[in-house]
Amino acid sequence: MKTSLGFRIFRTVALVVVVLSLVAPLVWMVAASFKTNVDIYDTSKALIFSPTLDNYGTVLQQANYLQFIGNSLWVAFAATVLSLLLGVPAAYAMSRFNMRKSALVVLMARVIPGVSLLVPWYYVFSNMRLVGGFTVLILSHMFVSLPLIVYIMMGFFDGLPDELEEAAQVDGLTPIGAFRRVTLPLSVPGIATAGILSFIFSWNNFMFALVLSGADTKTLPVAIFDFVGYASIDWGGLMAATTVVTLPIMIIALFVQKYIVSGLTAGATKG
Repeated sequence: MKTSLGFRIFRTVALVVVVLSLVAPLVWMVAASFKTNVDIYDTSKALIFSPTLDNYGTVLQQANYLQFIGNSLWVAFAATVLSLLLGVPAAYAMSRFNMRKSALVVLMARVIPGVSLLVPWYYVFSNMRLVGGFTVLILSHMFVSLPLIVYIMMGFFDGLPDELEEAAQVDGLTPIGAFRRVTLPLSVPGIATAGILSFIFSWNNFMFALVLSGADTKTLPVAIFDFVGYASIDWGGLMAATTVVTLPIMIIALFVQKYIVSGLTAGATKG
């Protein structure tokens, strides 16, 4: 009984510490976005202060953040859709035809640090005069999204019994027809999971966009640095811009978390 009570106390304290360590920076960021730069430096106004919306006015109007929001949405959406169109059939083929060597190559592409490819990519795409456009951003984000989608969907397809497709083929469907009418409908949770995670990773991607984007194709993570100067930092504007980047993804994650969990575990519970 003492051991059980001690464990429960330890677990509760550990959970509180972890939650506070994760939530406290977000709370401070949101609170600072409603403060002036003077109030941010004033420790006596850490909790009690006069809120202002000037920082958000700077972000949404003067800094062209509406354009950057549109850029991030377009790049993340296009990279996710194209990665799904390529990754889902590839994952199905690797799963059903036991293409483990190809799967290993995909896994290696997922493990390789993206920074190691930035220099050759910049050289190649600059010679093709694509640097600064949306095409190169979408292609670079697909480098992260495509292996992730293949990795998730392979596990999902491995959990689907082959007998379902064999029965569909006995009823007269072709292998492609069985995949389209039987396997794909059953794979919707996995596809949703892969698509959501791909969109989130693309939305948050900073490194590729920093090097390969142009003045008119900046995404939100890159545009944040407009508030960081050589002589000073606009902390209020920086916190407001960071909040604009962070909150949409947090809201999406809260609403779709059950779908993400069910999609990630579906491949392990079916079959």
